[in-house]
Amino acid sequence: MVNFPEFKSNTYAQSVFLVLFAGVLWSTMGLGIRLIENAGVWQILFYRSISLTLLLFFVIRIRGKSKRLLSKKLFNTPNIIGGLALVAAYSGGIFAIQTTSVANAMLLFATAPFIAAVLGYLMLGEWVRTTTWCSIIVAIGGVAYMFTDQSTQFSLTGSFAALGSAMGFAVFSVALRWGKNDEMLPSVFLSGCFAIIITFFISLFLKQSLLLSSQDMGISFFLGIFQVGGGLVLYTIGSKTLTAADLTLLSLAEVVLGPFWVWFFLGEVASNNTLVGGSILLIAIAANALTGKRKKPPPIM
Repeated sequence: MVNFPEFKSNTYAQSVFLVLFAGVLWSTMGLGIRLIENAGVWQILFYRSISLTLLLFFVIRIRGKSKRLLSKKLFNTPNIIGGLALVAAYSGGIFAIQTTSVANAMLLFATAPFIAAVLGYLMLGEWVRTTTWCSIIVAIGGVAYMFTDQSTQFSLTGSFAALGSAMGFAVFSVALRWGKNDEMLPSVFLSGCFAIIITFFISLFLKQSLLLSSQDMGISFFLGIFQVGGGLVLYTIGSKTLTAADLTLLSLAEVVLGPFWVWFFLGEVASNNTLVGGSILLIAIAANALTGKRKKPPPIM
């Protein structure tokens, strides 16, 4: 067994860097999906899940916790619900980016903490601050303005898929708290296993070949190892010593940088509605973070 000292203690500066860099890795999802040639949602998710699962198993094994993965404790109700919710979140996220602008999708993904707050209140009886309720109302206004977009860049289906993805992440976060599980890597590992099985049979049912071009397969593996897996590992290390406000604000790097990468490399620009509505949403998230002290559920992208 190898112990990672950084999992035990980090300086504030180290933690900030790790969580910020996790957001940078998560932000590459839109660019990666845009560079896919022909693969669809289920094909991308199949290979991304394989590489994600292998990476997490390797990390968890190095940390000396692989016995827990093979025990019955992993297959409890909260973990199963959370794992399946993440599969839905992954699927919705990929579909959203394939059908609407990256900026629109990324900003809608950012509603996950607010949805988690409402679900936590309804399902677990968790107290929600008045400031959070006000922020949720403001955020809804921003999202509503984004949905009035009539430009060709806007897709109603893709936007609902992005909100569905945010809902999946929120359910996962609530399931973690329901199961009183502070360690998210085993639960994400389980979601990767679920995703491999589910996407394999869906691709088989839809008669979609799992033999992809070298570019599509390489990008899919990259997304699993670096974009999702690497970000999760760094976030897990860095989040141990940061406050909820720090985590929320640093995770906004994903939302801000996601549209930047596709603009810088591919020339994709956001519509006016997305920029205005998204700005309102970001203000609501930042205000909630700056006024709150409670631990925020970890974002998974």
